[in-house]
Amino acid sequence: MKYDFTSILDRRGMDAIAVAPDEDPYGIAPAGETKEGFDLIPMWVADMNFPTAPTICEAMIERAKHPAFGYFAPRKEYYDSIINWHEVRNDVKGLKAEHIGYQNGVLGGVLSALAVLCSAGDNVLVHAPTYVGFLGEVGQMGYNLVGSDLKKDANGVWRMDYEDMEAKIRKYHIHTMIFCSPHNPTGRVWEREELEKAFEIFARNDVYVISDEIWSDLTLEGYKHIPLQSVSEDARNRTIAFYAPSKTFNLAGLVGSYHIIYNDYLRDRVVRQSSLSVYNAMNVLSMHALIGAYKDEGMAWVDELRQVLTANVDYACDFIAEHFKGIEVSHPQGTYMLLLDCGQWLRENGKTIDELLRGGVEVGVLWQDGRQFNRPDSIRMNLALPTSRVKEAFERLAKYVIITNGA
Repeated sequence: MKYDFTSILDRRGMDAIAVAPDEDPYGIAPAGETKEGFDLIPMWVADMNFPTAPTICEAMIERAKHPAFGYFAPRKEYYDSIINWHEVRNDVKGLKAEHIGYQNGVLGGVLSALAVLCSAGDNVLVHAPTYVGFLGEVGQMGYNLVGSDLKKDANGVWRMDYEDMEAKIRKYHIHTMIFCSPHNPTGRVWEREELEKAFEIFARNDVYVISDEIWSDLTLEGYKHIPLQSVSEDARNRTIAFYAPSKTFNLAGLVGSYHIIYNDYLRDRVVRQSSLSVYNAMNVLSMHALIGAYKDEGMAWVDELRQVLTANVDYACDFIAEHFKGIEVSHPQGTYMLLLDCGQWLRENGKTIDELLRGGVEVGVLWQDGRQFNRPDSIRMNLALPTSRVKEAFERLAKYVIITNGA
C-alpha cells in the first residue's frame, strides 16, 4: 500500500481522549482501571488510529506559512472540492455551491434542522439501536424520540421494519425522521430499493427527513453508499443531509461539517437557525483541511483505508464466531464499528454487562457500553486500528476475559 495503515501511533499527550478516557468530556468513556503490564488499545470513541491523509497536513501547513488569520469567507475551491467529491464518489449530479452550507458539526446541524421542522415536544422517528448523540442531545432539546427497531433477517442483516415505521408515524403524528446512512451503530449500508420503500412511507405521511450521512465514505469493500437525496425528486426536496470529512479522515478535532439542501425553503431556514448561536463559523485551517482531503490523493487514501477496514472487520467477525461462543455480531457493511450482542454469553456465564466491560478495560481493551445506543447487553467496538492491534485486542479478550464456563 502507498499509505501508512500499519504504524502504531503514540497518541498519549497529543490531545486524544481515545487513549485518555479519564479526560472524556462526553461521559461515555469505559469505566475501570487497566492492570499493570497492559498498554491501552483504544476501541471505544469513534475516531481512527491511523495517520491521516498526507494532503490534509500539507494543505494546512501551506496555509499556516502565511502569518495572518483574520476574517475570511469560504473559498470557491472549498465548494468545488465538495461538489467534485460527491460527483466522483457518490455519482451526484446537479450539486451547486448554493446547496452547500457550513456546520460546526453534524449533530449541531441536526438540531438546527429539527428546530426548523418541529415544535417543542414533537415526536421524531429514529431507527433503533440509535446513535448516542441522538439519544442525548435531541432529547435535551425537548423532542421525543420514537424508536422503530431494526430487525435481523435470516442472514443476520439488519433491515427496516416498514410496517412498524408507518404505524408509529401515524400513531404519534410524526412528521420528521432522523435517518442514519450508513447506519450507526449497526453498520448497515442501505440499498436503493430499501430507501425507495422508506420514502414511499414518508411521502404518504408528509414526513421530512434529516439524514446523517457522516459515515458515507466508509462503506466496506463490495458496498456503495446511496445518498438519500438521489433516491427520487421527492427525496431530493424532502431531505436535509449532513456530511463531513471528519469521520472519513479523522478530523474531529479540527471541527467542520456541511449540509446539502436542495429545497430553497428548507435551506434558508436551516441557514438562519444555524446562525442564531453566532458560533457556527468556519475555521480557516478546517477549510484547508477539507480541500486537502477532497483531492485525488485523498480519494486514493480512502480507497486503501476501506481495504484495511474490510480486512479488520472480516478478521474480527471470524474470530468472534470461532472463539466467543454466545456472542453474536452482524457483519457490518459500512463504518468501522462492531456491535456485539453479549446477552447469551452473559446469561450462560453468570456475568453482568458491567463486569464484562470492566474485564476488557482491565487488560487494556477500551470498548464502549452498548446501552448508550439503547441496546442492553451489547458492546460497541472500534476497529479503525492497525490490524496488529486489532488482533492483539481479540487475543487478550480470548485469553483473559471472554472465557466460557468449564473451558
